[in-house]
Amino acid sequence: MAHEALLEHCVELLAPLGRVRSRRMFGGHGLYIDDLFVALIAFERLYLKASAATRPDFEAAGCSPFEYERQGRTAALGYWTAPPDAMDSPDAMQPWARRAIQAALAARSRAKAVRPRRARGAPAAGAAPRRR
Repeated sequence: MAHEALLEHCVELLAPLGRVRSRRMFGGHGLYIDDLFVALIAFERLYLKASAATRPDFEAAGCSPFEYERQGRTAALGYWTAPPDAMDSPDAMQPWARRAIQAALAARSRAKAVRPRRARGAPAAGAAPRRR
């Protein structure tokens, strides 16, 4: 399947779960559902966001992680291929896309919890002081 056709197909698969938009990245596309980054298309495959809680489901379904070479090492992101049968229809994709949404929401919550709070009006960490 050509890249643009795959992108269009993936948008259709995810559409029942919310407003889907794509953005070019990683030499492929990132896919967002209602502004939540849940998937990417790379190497002509759809990868869905996974978490520690959902990763065993992807492994059990025979999916593979998104991996790439970086400085002579293999690096992995928290994205896994969609099961082949999930690519058949929006109904088949929904349980997997819901897992991706769950993982993305959990990652967003962790990021907010880790980010230090600053006093009102104080510059962000590492920011140059304001001149008056």
